[in-house]
Amino acid sequence: MQGRISLPTLCHFLLPWAFTTFHRALGDSAPHPGPHYLLPPIHEVIHSRRGATTTLPCVLGAPPPSYKVRWSKVEPGELQETPILITNGLHARGYGPLGGRARMRRGHRLDASLVIAGVRLEDEGRYRCELINGIEDESVALTLRLEGVVFPYQPSRGRYQFNYYEAKQACEEQDGRLATYAQLYQAWTEGLDWCNAGWLLEGSVRYPVLTARAPCGGPGRPGIRSYGPRDRKRDRYDAFCFTSELSGQVFFVPGRLTLSEAHAACRRRGAVVAKVGHLYAAWKFSGLDQCDGGWLADGSVRFPITTPRPRCGGLPDPGVRSFGFPRPQQAAYGTYCYSE
Repeated sequence: MQGRISLPTLCHFLLPWAFTTFHRALGDSAPHPGPHYLLPPIHEVIHSRRGATTTLPCVLGAPPPSYKVRWSKVEPGELQETPILITNGLHARGYGPLGGRARMRRGHRLDASLVIAGVRLEDEGRYRCELINGIEDESVALTLRLEGVVFPYQPSRGRYQFNYYEAKQACEEQDGRLATYAQLYQAWTEGLDWCNAGWLLEGSVRYPVLTARAPCGGPGRPGIRSYGPRDRKRDRYDAFCFTSELSGQVFFVPGRLTLSEAHAACRRRGAVVAKVGHLYAAWKFSGLDQCDGGWLADGSVRFPITTPRPRCGGLPDPGVRSFGFPRPQQAAYGTYCYSE
C-alpha cells in the first residue's frame, strides 16, 4: 500500500535518534565531529638549559580559511596567562619581555611553533598554543623544563628571615629564582635532604627529607614535607632557589683574604666574586671540585665537592659545603670568581 513505511525503513530512521536520546539521558553528549586543526604534540615536556635556543612545537594538520595563533605563558600560582606572540600566518607581533626573544619558526606553511632565544630561568613553565578561527578554538599545552639545580638559601641573619617576596628577591640576587615544587621534588630524588622549610614559587612552604629523624619533622616516610600555603607578607621562612647552566665560568683564587680583598682579587682577573647560584651551577654542570673555602658575593664562605673524600667537608655525598658567614675582615679564605 502506498504511503505506508515498512518496519526495516522505520528502524533505519528511528535507531540513530533512539541511541542519541539514550546517551543524552545518561548525561553523555552525542558525538559531534568537528574540525581539529592542531596536531597533538609528540612530547608535552621540552627540556632546555639557560642561554639555549629552544623550540616549542605547534603544528596545524590543515589550515582553516582564516585564523590566528596566540602563544601565551601560564603563570604559576596565578590564574592568568601572559601573551607572548600572535600571528595570522603571515605577520607576527610579540608582547612583553619574552616577546622580544620569541619568534615563529615557520619551517613550513603549517608550522606555528614558537622559538625562544637566550632561554632564561623565568622562561621555565607551562605554555599554550591556541588557534583562533572564530568557530571552534583549539589549543595545545606544553611545558618548558630547564635542567638545573636547587639550593636552599638563608641570609647572614640566620634561618627563617624571608617573607615570600623577600625570598623571591634573595634568589634573584644569587643568580637564581624561587624553585617550583616540581624542581624541589626532582632535587629530592637526586639527594637533597634539608630540614629547614623554605618558600617555593607557587607560594607554598616545604622541605625535602631523605632520612626521617627527630630534628627534621620526626619519624615517618621520606618525602617532601609541607607547611601548606602561608601568608606571603607575614610568614617567614628560608628560600629554595633554582639556577641553571652558566654562560661564563667559576674559578678559585687561593689566599688568605678578607672579603674586600676577595673582590679586589677577582677584579684584577677581569671577574667578579661569584654568587651562590654561580657556585652551585659550576658544581652541577662543570664538575667544579675544590676542597678550599672561598668567599662569595653575599659574604658567605663555601666550597664545591664532586668527589667526597676525608678531610674535605666530612660528608659522604657530593654537594656545596658551607662555613656560614664569617666576619668580612677575617683573612682566612680564598675566593671564587665568576667571569663571562
